Amino acid sequence: MGHILVSSAEEVLDKQIPVLDKGFVRLVDYYGDDSRIVQSARVSYGQGTKTVREDKMLIDYLWMNEHTSPFEQVVFTFHCKLPIFVARQWIRHRTARVNEISGRYSVMKEEFYVPSKDVVSFQSKDNKQGRAKDEVPSELRDKVLDVITELNQTSYKSYETMIEHGIAKELARVCLPLNLYTEWYWQIDLKNLLHFLRLRMDEHAQYEIREYANAMAEVVKKVCPYTWESFEEHTLYSTKLSRTESKLLQDVFKGNDLDKNSSAYKSLTKKLPFVAR
Repeated sequence: MGHILVSSAEEVLDKQIPVLDKGFVRLVDYYGDDSRIVQSARVSYGQGTKTVREDKMLIDYLWMNEHTSPFEQVVFTFHCKLPIFVARQWIRHRTARVNEISGRYSVMKEEFYVPSKDVVSFQSKDNKQGRAKDEVPSELRDKVLDVITELNQTSYKSYETMIEHGIAKELARVCLPLNLYTEWYWQIDLKNLLHFLRLRMDEHAQYEIREYANAMAEVVKKVCPYTWESFEEHTLYSTKLSRTESKLLQDVFKGNDLDKNSSAYKSLTKKLPFVAR
């Protein structure tokens, strides 16, 4: 099998998917699709299955049973424009190849992420790294956006002044805040991309990086629809129980007495709310 062209993927190839106020995700290139995964898996045991239905079943079997090496045969290259603070979260996924624009060589553009009013939130009282769901008064939201906008203007003016006076770009950039937009090329195989999406599409992930994950998910659906179905079925919308939680669930069905103050019970009812009813 030679180079694979996927008609649905070709429709989005090289097209920007808008994210946040000024960002985007763009599929630069892709290598392989669902058929590449099947082809790779068949190397282990000969020809194997051949029909579309059997191919889909094989992919589902592979993903469900965590035989993930064939999924590494599919590779995506994305061009992303994103705020620096999102990039610093994103770069923790060390399974990709990254090339980012350098503020040492380039004059950074005056482009800053300014959140919309509806995502301005209070700090959560029970989650040190999350937002609360309490409503922020409209006047306070306006004030927050005014502060951010003023900071953007002041910091970029300071940056421009240093550049105009011949100060090295690598030093002048220290004036710029974390909501400045950066750009990079990000290349990753499908197995590790799905791991990234599992974490970053989760409701507990920060809103901004979640928006990028959602955009990339739309691309994966077009390139590898069968894999995406299996990913949704067995990973994205599934629930994983620990050994203790599994035993506790058995006690629930048997009608045994439960320690409702235990951490295991609280964890189980959070994953399976019906247990607490």
